[in-house]
Amino acid sequence: MTQIQRARDGEITPAMERVAEREERDPEFVREQVAGGQAVIPNNHAHDSLDPMIIGREFSTKVNANIGNSETTSDLDAELRKLHAAVHYGADTVMDLSTGERLDETRAANVAYSPVPVGTVPIYEAVKRADDPADITHELLLDVIEKQAEQGVDYMTIHAGVLMEHLPLTDGRKTGIVSRGGSILAQWIEENGMQNPLYAEFEEICEIFAEHDVTVSLGDGLRPGCLADASDEAQFAELETLGELTRVAWDHGVQVMVEGPGHVPMDEIGDNVDRQQAVCDGAPFYVLGPLVTDVAPGYDHITSAIGATEAARAGAAMLCYVTPKEHLGLPNAEDVRDGLAAYRIAAHAADVANGLPGARDWDDALSEARYEFDWERQFDLALDPERARAYHDQTLPGDNYKEARFCSMCGAEFCSMRIDQDARDADGEMASIDGDTDLDASDAAAVNLPPVGTHDASGVPDEIEIGGVTFTPETPHADD
Repeated sequence: MTQIQRARDGEITPAMERVAEREERDPEFVREQVAGGQAVIPNNHAHDSLDPMIIGREFSTKVNANIGNSETTSDLDAELRKLHAAVHYGADTVMDLSTGERLDETRAANVAYSPVPVGTVPIYEAVKRADDPADITHELLLDVIEKQAEQGVDYMTIHAGVLMEHLPLTDGRKTGIVSRGGSILAQWIEENGMQNPLYAEFEEICEIFAEHDVTVSLGDGLRPGCLADASDEAQFAELETLGELTRVAWDHGVQVMVEGPGHVPMDEIGDNVDRQQAVCDGAPFYVLGPLVTDVAPGYDHITSAIGATEAARAGAAMLCYVTPKEHLGLPNAEDVRDGLAAYRIAAHAADVANGLPGARDWDDALSEARYEFDWERQFDLALDPERARAYHDQTLPGDNYKEARFCSMCGAEFCSMRIDQDARDADGEMASIDGDTDLDASDAAAVNLPPVGTHDASGVPDEIEIGGVTFTPETPHADD
């Protein structure tokens, strides 16, 4: 049975117990949220190395990292390094979006070595297996989906909401259809003169997902690819279909989340979240960004993190990160690091703004360490401790500067905190300041406490054999 079926039956599963522990929530509340479809626990029966997590607007905001190879880059070692970087720097899930060679091996390795849920987009493999996208058959799609479910994939993006009648609505756009899955299916519909096969076979897909407890992530194949196309008729027509499919999946005992737009002006983000929650009966919203401006190639981890913060504040449950390479090239491990830093900031900032229990304790603890010039504690509490230390040590590398009451920004004479401390220590009316935030006693969820990327990796194997080659990569968790 799936998590939602067991929750409906009143059962609190081991996965729900683990989620309750990580979220500092009552297990019964977790069960109720899963039973009602307002939260999902992606948890394929065959993913042995998984440390369960939950996605829902009543819980801490989660972050997904897209990884995977391309037609020009197909290095399995590099993909495992990206997986390691993603989990180490705080990804709550990863999506293997590989479109190059060795798809089966790459997917198997990611599932085996990932303590976080792994997602895929099966239409990509279907395209690789067909001579031409137009030659994809219903049987091929179901075969690919079932195989990936058997491999242990926890959730799959299914672009079943792109319908034949929606395609004319995209004709006036500036950037047309920018979703890879959406564009492939639009081409298939045009060339075959038939309805979207993923829509036609959706109930059969749900039966496969129910057998393996794969969460369906309803893809937004007609999402806007620029600000000019945001919140248009095509986007919202597809959303109405996704609401219909949400209820079909629930009827089959399948967990559901719904994917959301990638380019949206800041003032329209809240309305987009509210609309999805209403149309899809509160199913978790999983958004890409959104990017709030189109003018910054090379910095789209920033343009999108701004939108992601606003989306999460409005109720989006999971944010799909964007790296500096977005629109420009395939990200490497360092790009994964930069993208995750931007999105962990966005998720945490939204949780603080939304008043999640204990979320601000981390901020308060670091502020206290900063005021006390406790440099080592500042580094330890930083979102990315290695980078914080490296930036400090670029100008003041000596150990003696770890005791200094200044940094290289202001120097000793003009350091405002040093001046304030001295004034408070002197005779006068200003009271001394004592920092007393106890993170060990905080009721914050694990993702809102340092260090990021802490997952139980006890189920991750030391080595696996793939295609006759034995792999022993770094164990992908923050304790390395």
